[in-house]
Amino acid sequence: MLCAHLSQGIHAAAQPLSILRASLDNGHTNRMTVTELRELVEGSAVEVERVCTFFNYLQQLVIVESVEPKLSSTPIAPLLADAADGVNLLFEKDGISLISKTPANCGSVLIDKERTLHALSAVLLIAHTVSRAQDTVDFIVSSFSGSVRVVVRNRSSNVHKMNAEAGMSMALADANIRSQHGNFSWSLQPFNVELRLKKAPSVP
Repeated sequence: MLCAHLSQGIHAAAQPLSILRASLDNGHTNRMTVTELRELVEGSAVEVERVCTFFNYLQQLVIVESVEPKLSSTPIAPLLADAADGVNLLFEKDGISLISKTPANCGSVLIDKERTLHALSAVLLIAHTVSRAQDTVDFIVSSFSGSVRVVVRNRSSNVHKMNAEAGMSMALADANIRSQHGNFSWSLQPFNVELRLKKAPSVP
């Protein structure tokens, strides 16, 4: 899985790097005016920032896979609320409804809080990018005997392919959840992400 995610990141970074190499070729820049060179620098800054973004994703993937998670018994409801609160204003600004459905008592899960919050926030932000005004994104939590299932979905979405940045964000969310012995799956058309977290052992 790590190899697949790293390959995805390398492939994503190759596009802006190819653009930079072609646009900064000496044979091309030697014929440009000062004004054209300034425009080239401005345009190149965007591609450099994209390369940095992909490089950051690759770094985080390696860290997630090489550093053991700090697992602890954590009440899931406050964590879900934090994730939703972090994106609510963004959803409201763009006219997208975020509907949270959480049981009164979900109990505690055995997780790395930071990694889980990062994954939940990333998935919600991706859901925002594939949604349009008037859409509804469901944030549904279900409690089972040994696990808690979290679903983020937009039944109205009709996206055939995510952009490279969203794809890498999804890959990192996947890695963050799987590193904690959780399960992660997703699909497009409609957009649907499902993750499962193990419940913490009950204290006698």
